[in-house]
Amino acid sequence: MAAHTFTLIVFLASICAGLVGALTGLGGGIIVTPTLTLLLGIDIRYAIGASLVSVIATSSGAAASYVRDGLSNIRIGMFLEIATTLGAISGALLASKTPTTALAIIFGVVLLHSAWQVVQTKVDGQHLVKVDRFTARLRLGGVYQSVEGAIPYQVMRAKAGFAMMYVAGLLSGLLGIGSGALKVIAMDRVMGIPFKVSTATSSFMIGVTGVASAAIYLKRGYIHPMIALPVMLGVICGSTLGARLLPRLPVKFLRRLFAIAVVIIAVQMIIHGLRGRI
Repeated sequence: MAAHTFTLIVFLASICAGLVGALTGLGGGIIVTPTLTLLLGIDIRYAIGASLVSVIATSSGAAASYVRDGLSNIRIGMFLEIATTLGAISGALLASKTPTTALAIIFGVVLLHSAWQVVQTKVDGQHLVKVDRFTARLRLGGVYQSVEGAIPYQVMRAKAGFAMMYVAGLLSGLLGIGSGALKVIAMDRVMGIPFKVSTATSSFMIGVTGVASAAIYLKRGYIHPMIALPVMLGVICGSTLGARLLPRLPVKFLRRLFAIAVVIIAVQMIIHGLRGRI
């Protein structure tokens, strides 16, 4: 394959990855890694390196818009990022020593169940939120703007969300993904945060998680500039577009898009795990 053709394919795939990553909070690496490994035959280790770059680019492209629009809750993001960063460092250090095939299969099964759970939630922000003492001290609640106006919300079970964020960071380091799916699920289903706020805050967080993992992969020589550069540029374009579309899209549509994306991730994870490709 000619170099310019290879670069164009990677760039176009990365635009799609950034768009989906920004709209769902999943991170662009979910699409980039399978494209690079299955379609272009790139070694999985270099695909993971480029994937982590795309995760950082997604966060950079979307986070500023979400903060400006008042969708991202920076206080929640900074609190939970402590757990995801620790998990990402742990996962990256264990990546060369721990077999990830079993983790990929388990992760895929969990995501399938999570996608079903997300679809079952029909109305955003109307489930009962019981704020415990620890969560109340952190003052994680906030207000976000929607077509109905300003909507206040509260947060619950901060400790449980913190624990899930460590697992999300661990998987990010091990598998080279942003783990945005687990982050959104933890915030939306466990902590009772509205879905749009969960998605925007996840996009704000995944960049720091990606940097923590990417630093170790860079040290090992698994980030190749000829692969990472078109990935980075494409994902920035896609994530910027996604950030502009998010406030205008209905929550029901976003939930369905999220569920479809999670099912695709789950199937890929299971197949890769069974074939020993991860």
